[in-house]
Amino acid sequence: MKSAHATASSSITLDTLPVRVVATIRSIRTATKDGAALKRRLMELGFVPGERVEVLRRMFAGSGPLAVRVGTSTFAMRTLESSMIEVVHA
Repeated sequence: MKSAHATASSSITLDTLPVRVVATIRSIRTATKDGAALKRRLMELGFVPGERVEVLRRMFAGSGPLAVRVGTSTFAMRTLESSMIEVVHA
């Protein structure tokens, strides 16, 4: 049985998830007051805890937007948004 500490350390953010690796959304973090509106928008688009997510492609050698699939939808995401989404390997 894994400890709570081991489980927490296995989470990463979506912007660091390797391409074509399926993960499960654990939470959406906010660092600023303005982040609450962005968090709400991401959740409206389907980025909710428990949903499976996959990075399909990285643009511009990892420094640009990501092509991300959540559910049956595909989105282009900036690093700002993808760094807010905490995931664990599925």
